[in-house]
Amino acid sequence: MNGFLNINKPSGITSYDVIRRLKLIIPGIKLGHLGTLDPMASGVLPIALGSATRLIQYIEDNWKAYEAEMTLGGVSDTQDKTGNIIPVSNEIMAQDRIEKTMSKFVGVIEQIPPMYSAVHYKGKRLYQLAREGREVKVEPRLITVTDLTILEVISTEEVQIVRFRIECSPGTYVRTICHDAGQQLGCGAFLSNLIRTRSGPFILAESANIDELTDYETLVGQTMSMDAPLSNMTMVFLDEVQAWKIKNGQAVAWPGVNDQYYLLYDELRDFLAIAKGEQGHGVLCPKTVFTGGNNKQQWK
Repeated sequence: MNGFLNINKPSGITSYDVIRRLKLIIPGIKLGHLGTLDPMASGVLPIALGSATRLIQYIEDNWKAYEAEMTLGGVSDTQDKTGNIIPVSNEIMAQDRIEKTMSKFVGVIEQIPPMYSAVHYKGKRLYQLAREGREVKVEPRLITVTDLTILEVISTEEVQIVRFRIECSPGTYVRTICHDAGQQLGCGAFLSNLIRTRSGPFILAESANIDELTDYETLVGQTMSMDAPLSNMTMVFLDEVQAWKIKNGQAVAWPGVNDQYYLLYDELRDFLAIAKGEQGHGVLCPKTVFTGGNNKQQWK
């Protein structure tokens, strides 16, 4: 079985818990997920099956979209509701002040990854150091936020919650945006809910509930072809001789190619490979080749 699943991960389980549950249905099939979701988060979690795991490298850097909930008035050592929360202020913030502060996070900005994260530091994950009680200086990273729209501000005597939508580059920590916004507001803030609504070509509206995948047949019915998430790449159809060359690791002359990735199909129009174009030489160079004969394609 080769292809992709678009899973709606529920809150309360890890991304790898989803893999474990799928392995009970399709034991022996290699599985991999694209972009980890924290246990408290829910939403889109793409899963690669079988040979499709070799395609993760071409998809995992896709942009993400989320709907988030930020609670004002306190700070958390994990920057979300799962950590130790310390009250800071019970002041009710004016909505225009919140909107002005949040607008500062749109564009290319620097972000320091949280200590409770999977970022590597001298051979260890930051969360491992945090659990050991060690604090280290983490260098800021450049991220890009293309949209941050406030959907609702809920204010009561007990709590103030800001719901917002965000579209951002991979590697963006939404909980850090909440934490940093709270620091700028002066009241403290932490992430209290997160739903991933898009991961590249995978969208929440087309995702499958993990609880509905109970057997092999239902799983197959939700599996998309290996090339479906790669529709942003140009398709190239080869003849038998050209396909043979690609299968054997040889470049194929193809006038007019650009320095980009291409989807290659064999003479039977089955998905064969991903190749990198070399404009200077006018050739397609195979990078990832599939020869198992079980590669469904989406273009038909």
